[in-house]
Order: sequence, then C-alpha cells, then structure tokens
Amino acid sequence: MDSQTIYYLLAAVLVVVGVAGTVLPALPGLPLVFAGMLLAGWAGDFQKVGVGMLVLLGVLTALSLAIDFLATTLGAKRVGASKLALVGALIGTFGGLFFGPLGLFAGPFVGALAGELIHGRDKGVGNLGQATKVGLGTWLGIVLGTVLKVGLAFAMLGLFAFAWFL
Repeated sequence: MDSQTIYYLLAAVLVVVGVAGTVLPALPGLPLVFAGMLLAGWAGDFQKVGVGMLVLLGVLTALSLAIDFLATTLGAKRVGASKLALVGALIGTFGGLFFGPLGLFAGPFVGALAGELIHGRDKGVGNLGQATKVGLGTWLGIVLGTVLKVGLAFAMLGLFAFAWFL
C-alpha cells in the first residue's frame, strides 16, 4: 500500500469520526471533518480539492465552533440561566457520555437543572419551576446547535464531493 492510499484512508477515518463528533460532545466534530478533508486535499497535491475550497471549508468549520458556543449560551441566557446552570450543562453533557444515547440526550438538561437548583439554593430561593425552564432552555440550545452542526457537516461533505468529482 503506497503512502497516498494511507493518507486517503486516514482522511476518511478523520471525516467519519468527525461526523460522529457532531452529535457526540466529547469529539471535536467539524474540526476533525475539516482535518480529514485537508489531509485528502494535501495527499492529492490539491489537484482535486483546491486551496480555495479548503479555505471555504475552514470558514464553515470556524462557523460551526461559533454556532456551538452561541446556541448553548443563547438558549440558556434566553431563559435566565445562571453561570452554575451553564457549568452544570457542560458537566451533564460529558457525564451523559457514560450513559449512552439516553445520557447524551438527558445529560445537559439534568446538569443545567442541577446547576440552577444549586444557584437558587445559594440565594435561598429553591425554585424548581425556574430550574426546569433553565434546564429545558439550555437543552434546546444544545439540540439546536447540534442540528446546525450536522447541517454544516453535510454541507461540507457536499462541497468537498463537488470539488473532488468535478
């Protein structure tokens, strides 16, 4: 097996793992997709996929990072989340990894809910209704961010395929 084939195989692995990373919070999804595409472009001496296309794909990758941060933060802030709720959502997201798909789905909500309850306790207020609202708002922000990242992943794959086969 020649080195170019090895590079293409490694690029494909990076893209596949990256696409999985768009829904698995422990993996930097679109940066891995971009790294795989960049490696494939480099392996082919940028003949099939040029520098201009790779710059566009890099911009989309940077956009995905901004979306990831903004969707979660705006979802939480829109419902009045405390900083502890945001920290709880982050911890819940990573903790959810150990509980499979259900954990990935419920972890951010449970973490934000717990963080907001702790925040309310610090103020002497234990408002379960507000904590639930914050948990749901944070969770919806994460879901929206994930949907947008998946859309960007498929857009990047489409653009790459278009450049590759054209």
